[in-house]
Amino acid sequence: MRHKSSPRPVFVIALLVLTLSVAGCTIAPRSSPWAKTSVDGDIIGASHAAVDSLYSQTSGLLSPNRPLIVATFVNIDDLEQTSSFGRIVAQQFGTRFTQLGFPLIEMLIRKDIYIKQKGGEFLLTREVQLLSEAHDAQAVIVGTYASGKDSVFVTSKLVRAKDNTVMASFDYRLPVGPDTHHLLQQGG
Repeated sequence: MRHKSSPRPVFVIALLVLTLSVAGCTIAPRSSPWAKTSVDGDIIGASHAAVDSLYSQTSGLLSPNRPLIVATFVNIDDLEQTSSFGRIVAQQFGTRFTQLGFPLIEMLIRKDIYIKQKGGEFLLTREVQLLSEAHDAQAVIVGTYASGKDSVFVTSKLVRAKDNTVMASFDYRLPVGPDTHHLLQQGG
Protein backbone atom coordinates (compact mmCIF):
# COMPACT_ATOMS: atom_id res chain seq x y z
CA MET A 1 0.00 0.00 0.00
CA ARG A 2 1.33 3.31 -1.05
CA HIS A 3 1.01 6.31 1.29
CA LYS A 4 0.11 9.62 -0.34
CA SER A 5 1.74 12.74 1.07
CA SER A 6 -0.71 15.35 2.15
CA PRO A 7 -0.67 18.69 0.27
CA ARG A 8 -1.65 20.38 3.47
CA PRO A 9 1.86 21.57 4.60
CA VAL A 10 2.54 23.10 1.17
CA PHE A 11 -0.86 24.82 1.19
CA VAL A 12 -0.34 26.17 4.72
CA ILE A 13 3.11 27.53 3.84
CA ALA A 14 1.78 29.15 0.63
CA LEU A 15 -1.09 30.73 2.56
CA LEU A 16 1.30 32.02 5.22
CA VAL A 17 3.61 33.57 2.59
CA LEU A 18 0.65 35.18 0.81
CA THR A 19 -0.71 36.57 4.10
CA LEU A 20 2.63 38.07 5.07
CA SER A 21 3.19 39.65 1.68
CA VAL A 22 -0.29 41.22 1.67
CA ALA A 23 0.24 42.49 5.23
CA GLY A 24 3.44 44.21 4.10
CA CYS A 25 1.41 46.23 1.56
CA THR A 26 -1.13 47.60 3.98
CA ILE A 27 -1.29 51.28 4.85
CA ALA A 28 0.45 52.27 8.05
CA PRO A 29 -1.97 52.97 10.91
CA ARG A 30 -2.45 56.58 12.00
CA SER A 31 -0.46 55.97 15.15
CA SER A 32 2.58 55.05 13.08
CA PRO A 33 5.29 57.73 12.85
CA TRP A 34 5.12 57.32 9.06
CA ALA A 35 1.40 58.03 8.82
CA LYS A 36 0.38 61.49 7.62
CA THR A 37 -2.00 63.30 9.96
CA SER A 38 -5.31 63.79 8.26
CA VAL A 39 -7.38 64.86 11.24
CA ASP A 40 -7.57 68.49 12.29
CA GLY A 41 -6.98 69.57 15.85
CA ASP A 42 -9.83 71.21 17.75
CA ILE A 43 -9.05 74.83 16.83
CA ILE A 44 -11.94 76.30 18.80
CA GLY A 45 -11.30 74.17 21.88
CA ALA A 46 -7.58 74.97 21.80
CA SER A 47 -8.26 78.71 21.42
CA HIS A 48 -10.70 78.70 24.34
CA ALA A 49 -8.31 76.66 26.51
CA ALA A 50 -5.54 79.16 25.72
CA VAL A 51 -7.76 82.04 26.83
CA ASP A 52 -8.64 80.18 30.02
CA SER A 53 -4.92 79.80 30.72
CA LEU A 54 -4.20 83.48 30.00
CA TYR A 55 -7.06 84.49 32.26
CA SER A 56 -5.99 82.21 35.11
CA GLN A 57 -2.41 83.54 34.94
CA THR A 58 -3.59 87.09 35.57
CA SER A 59 -5.15 86.09 38.93
CA GLY A 60 -7.52 89.02 39.26
CA LEU A 61 -5.31 91.62 37.55
CA LEU A 62 -7.90 92.15 34.79
CA SER A 63 -10.90 94.32 35.44
CA PRO A 64 -14.19 93.08 33.95
CA ASN A 65 -15.19 96.75 33.55
CA ARG A 66 -12.35 97.70 31.17
CA PRO A 67 -12.21 96.45 27.59
CA LEU A 68 -9.63 94.31 25.85
CA ILE A 69 -8.31 94.52 22.30
CA VAL A 70 -7.67 91.36 20.28
CA ALA A 71 -5.23 91.65 17.36
CA THR A 72 -4.99 89.19 14.48
CA PHE A 73 -2.46 86.44 15.07
CA VAL A 74 0.42 86.74 12.62
CA ASN A 75 2.91 84.48 10.90
CA ILE A 76 6.09 84.34 12.99
CA ASP A 77 8.23 84.32 9.83
CA ASP A 78 6.69 87.58 8.57
CA LEU A 79 4.92 89.66 11.20
CA GLU A 80 3.09 91.60 8.49
CA GLN A 81 1.45 88.44 7.14
CA THR A 82 -1.42 86.39 8.41
CA SER A 83 -3.94 83.91 7.08
CA SER A 84 -7.50 82.83 7.66
CA PHE A 85 -6.05 80.73 10.49
CA GLY A 86 -4.60 83.81 12.23
CA ARG A 87 -7.84 85.75 11.81
CA ILE A 88 -10.17 82.99 13.04
CA VAL A 89 -7.99 82.17 16.06
CA ALA A 90 -8.08 85.86 17.07
CA GLN A 91 -11.86 85.86 16.71
CA GLN A 92 -12.12 82.73 18.87
CA PHE A 93 -9.95 84.35 21.56
CA GLY A 94 -12.31 87.33 21.47
CA THR A 95 -15.33 85.06 21.78
CA ARG A 96 -13.93 83.34 24.85
CA PHE A 97 -12.94 86.58 26.59
CA THR A 98 -16.47 87.87 25.91
CA GLN A 99 -17.90 84.68 27.43
CA LEU A 100 -15.77 85.37 30.50
CA GLY A 101 -17.46 88.77 30.81
CA PHE A 102 -14.89 91.14 29.30
CA PRO A 103 -15.92 93.87 26.88
CA LEU A 104 -13.92 93.88 23.63
CA ILE A 105 -13.13 96.63 21.18
CA GLU A 106 -14.10 95.17 17.81
CA MET A 107 -11.20 95.69 15.45
CA LEU A 108 -12.98 94.52 12.31
CA ILE A 109 -15.08 97.67 12.10
CA ARG A 110 -12.33 100.15 13.01
CA LYS A 111 -11.06 102.38 10.22
CA ASP A 112 -8.47 104.38 12.10
CA ILE A 113 -5.89 101.61 12.52
CA TYR A 114 -3.41 100.19 10.09
CA ILE A 115 -5.09 97.32 8.27
CA LYS A 116 -3.26 95.57 5.47
CA GLN A 117 -5.63 94.32 2.80
CA LYS A 118 -6.47 90.65 3.47
CA GLY A 119 -4.04 90.82 6.35
CA GLY A 120 -6.16 91.51 9.36
CA GLU A 121 -5.45 93.94 12.13
CA PHE A 122 -1.77 94.69 12.64
CA LEU A 123 -1.40 96.93 15.60
CA LEU A 124 1.52 99.28 15.78
CA THR A 125 2.75 100.17 19.27
CA ARG A 126 1.75 103.82 18.93
CA GLU A 127 -1.71 102.83 17.73
CA VAL A 128 -2.18 100.36 20.57
CA GLN A 129 -1.44 103.04 23.11
CA LEU A 130 -3.74 105.54 21.39
CA LEU A 131 -6.56 102.99 21.11
CA SER A 132 -6.15 101.78 24.67
CA GLU A 133 -6.18 105.36 25.96
CA ALA A 134 -9.19 106.33 23.83
CA HIS A 135 -11.19 103.29 24.99
CA ASP A 136 -9.58 102.75 28.40
CA ALA A 137 -8.47 99.28 27.22
CA GLN A 138 -6.47 97.45 29.83
CA ALA A 139 -4.77 94.86 27.65
CA VAL A 140 -4.16 93.59 24.15
CA ILE A 141 -4.23 89.93 23.13
CA VAL A 142 -1.59 89.22 20.49
CA GLY A 143 -0.29 86.04 18.97
CA THR A 144 1.93 84.39 16.43
CA TYR A 145 1.84 81.04 14.68
CA ALA A 146 4.33 78.90 12.78
CA SER A 147 3.46 76.14 10.33
CA GLY A 148 5.33 72.91 10.72
CA LYS A 149 5.13 69.80 8.59
CA ASP A 150 2.19 68.24 10.45
CA SER A 151 1.42 70.84 13.13
CA VAL A 152 0.89 74.54 13.63
CA PHE A 153 2.48 76.08 16.72
CA VAL A 154 0.71 79.02 18.36
CA THR A 155 1.97 81.52 20.93
CA SER A 156 -0.49 83.88 22.59
CA LYS A 157 0.18 86.76 24.95
CA LEU A 158 -1.87 89.10 27.05
CA VAL A 159 -0.02 92.43 27.04
CA ARG A 160 -0.80 95.33 29.39
CA ALA A 161 -1.64 98.27 27.13
CA LYS A 162 -0.13 101.09 29.19
CA ASP A 163 3.43 99.74 29.24
CA ASN A 164 3.57 96.71 26.88
CA THR A 165 4.33 94.34 29.74
CA VAL A 166 3.42 90.71 29.08
CA MET A 167 0.95 89.73 31.78
CA ALA A 168 0.39 86.14 30.63
CA SER A 169 1.39 83.84 27.79
CA PHE A 170 0.42 80.44 26.48
CA ASP A 171 1.84 78.15 23.78
CA TYR A 172 0.07 75.27 22.08
CA ARG A 173 0.31 72.95 19.11
CA LEU A 174 -2.43 71.78 16.76
CA PRO A 175 -2.31 68.90 14.29
CA VAL A 176 -2.78 70.09 10.71
CA GLY A 177 -5.53 68.27 8.85
CA PRO A 178 -7.31 69.43 5.69
CA ASP A 179 -9.27 72.31 7.26
CA THR A 180 -6.34 73.75 9.17
CA HIS A 181 -4.11 73.38 6.10
CA HIS A 182 -6.66 75.29 4.04
CA LEU A 183 -6.94 78.06 6.66
CA LEU A 184 -3.15 78.42 6.75
CA GLN A 185 -3.01 78.74 2.95
CA GLN A 186 -5.71 81.43 2.78
CA GLY A 187 -3.46 84.37 3.39
CA GLY A 188 -3.01 87.97 2.88
